[in-house]
Amino acid sequence: VGRPQPGETLVVGSASGPVGSLTGQLARRMGCRVVGIAGGADKCAWVKGELGFDACLDRHAPDLAGRLKAACPDGVDIYVELTGGAVLDAVLPLLNLRARIPVIGTIARYNAAAPPEGPDRLPMLMRLALTRRLLIQGLLVSDWEQLRPGFVARVGAWLQEDAIRYREDVTEGLENAPAAFIGMLEGRNFGKQLVRVGPDAS
Repeated sequence: VGRPQPGETLVVGSASGPVGSLTGQLARRMGCRVVGIAGGADKCAWVKGELGFDACLDRHAPDLAGRLKAACPDGVDIYVELTGGAVLDAVLPLLNLRARIPVIGTIARYNAAAPPEGPDRLPMLMRLALTRRLLIQGLLVSDWEQLRPGFVARVGAWLQEDAIRYREDVTEGLENAPAAFIGMLEGRNFGKQLVRVGPDAS
C-alpha cells in the first residue's frame, strides 16, 4: 500500500513494537530513509542503534512536531499509521505531494471514552488529501493472505541470518494477561507483548 521507493522518507510510530519495527527494517532494505517515533529514550536508542533507523524521536519529549520536521527535511512520502493522536498531528503538515498513508491502527484512540480535545482535524486532513493528492488506505493483514507464503520465506530467511531484529516482552502467567494487554495499549511494553501461560512442556 505504501509503495516505497529508494530515497523516499517513511515515518512510522510505535517504532519499537512488532509492526513498526519490522516496517522500518523492511523500508530500510528497500532504500528508504526511515524515521521512527517511540515512547521513551531507551526505545528510541534501540530502534536507531539496533534496528538501523535513520532517526527515532521520543513521543514524550517536548515539541514532537518541530523535531519531526527537523528529522524530515524533505517531507514525508509514506506515513504508516499505527497510532493516531499527537503523532498524526505532527506528520500531517509534512506530507509530500502524493504521499501514501497505509492505516493499520490508531492505538492512541483505542481507549478513548470521548472525542479528542481541540479542534476537529478532519477538515484539515480532507484538504490535505485533496491538495496533496494523498492516498489513504486501510490495511488489514487478512486482505493480503495470498502474499503470506512469500513473506514467510523471505523474512524467515532474513531472521535466520539475523538481518531482521525483534524484541519480545514476556509476561508470566495467564492470570496476568489482562494487565499485559492494558499495558500494551498504554505503551508500557517494549517489543512484542507475549504472555507465557505456563512452563515449556519440552
